[in-house]
Amino acid sequence: MPYETLIGLRYTRSRKRAQGRNRFISFISLVSMLGIALGVAALITVLSVMNGFQEELRTRILGVASHAQITGVSGQLPHWQQAAEVAQRNEHVIATAPFVQAQSMLSFDQNVRGALIRGILPTEEEKVADFARSMKFGSLDDLVPGSFNIILGQELAQALRVGVGDKVTLIAPQGLVTPAAVLPRVKQFTVSGIFEAGMFEFDSGLALIHMRDAQVMFRTGDDVTGVRLKLDDLFNAPRVIRQLAVEYGPDTLLNDWTRTHANFFRAVALEKKMMAIILFLIVAVAAFNIVSTLVMAVQEKYADIAILRTLGASPGSIMSIFILQGAIIGLVGLLAGVIGGIALASNLDVVIPALESVLGTTLWNKEIYYINEMPSKVLSSDVITITTVSFVLTLVATLYPSWRASRVNPAEALRYE
Repeated sequence: MPYETLIGLRYTRSRKRAQGRNRFISFISLVSMLGIALGVAALITVLSVMNGFQEELRTRILGVASHAQITGVSGQLPHWQQAAEVAQRNEHVIATAPFVQAQSMLSFDQNVRGALIRGILPTEEEKVADFARSMKFGSLDDLVPGSFNIILGQELAQALRVGVGDKVTLIAPQGLVTPAAVLPRVKQFTVSGIFEAGMFEFDSGLALIHMRDAQVMFRTGDDVTGVRLKLDDLFNAPRVIRQLAVEYGPDTLLNDWTRTHANFFRAVALEKKMMAIILFLIVAVAAFNIVSTLVMAVQEKYADIAILRTLGASPGSIMSIFILQGAIIGLVGLLAGVIGGIALASNLDVVIPALESVLGTTLWNKEIYYINEMPSKVLSSDVITITTVSFVLTLVATLYPSWRASRVNPAEALRYE
């Protein structure tokens, strides 16, 4: 083992007989290690939550929404079968499904709630959405034309205080004009199912009925609101929409999930970047604590450095000793932070409920964060980036004290020894 490594390791270890200043230096070294460990663990945990939140949000949104959709400029799309056929000619389009959609009111007993009513064809809808795994009661097959059955989101059903088999009143905005006044169109629907998509926006404000019943209620005739598309690659949606746009007329609108839900994903991406910068500053502060540790160590080892120089040690060797000492402090803290961060990020489903139980408060409100549990996804690329940047910061922090040590003049240092 090179003597630089041997001496660097010896300086790093806390000796049992260390007193006074040596103990204080060891304490600062420990604080630096803990600071780096906490900063790295916080970075890994926060970025993992951001990754999980982004993926979970996208999965839940696209489990109910669609990768892309074709709608009419006027709000209605005539000859939707032809529009669907044009879309299906594109190699990236897997499935299509027509829908009729409108805002309405639902009431039961004394409870009234606004809801987005979506008329669907159950067999086609299952090809573009993932309602099957979200159904808590009933199924999409219960929606048959003329039955006037309705499937409600879990939160919407709770707000109305209804269950399967109850009859809710749907009040459509398209009214009936009479000599006396404009009367709203009212129809009773039977609750045949309840779904829980896991996203509060849909669970609290979406209801499904058969497309033919929706056409009757909203008086659209044979027209629909639009056609929903499922693609082979959801990230390819913008390019597919541009390809399809040239095949439709000016009275047709084409949109994809990156536009309809852009604010969600931009907000998450921006928050992830800002949190990464803030937490890297914490790691930087902890890393630069090593500067004070090494400066004090150099001051303490002045005589030892001078003796090594008189024995033939070069300035570069002296510098290597203290760089190694700082690097070991950083590596120990970094290793502890990576292990702790991965362990914490991988077990948030246990940690968060435990903290809520101890603190007696709610840390994760699904009405605020749109989804009902805290997601987490540890990406190896994030861990590698955090580890690399943190270690570089640690090495940079060791340069100045090590350079100071290499500039020690043996004659000056030993004058009063």
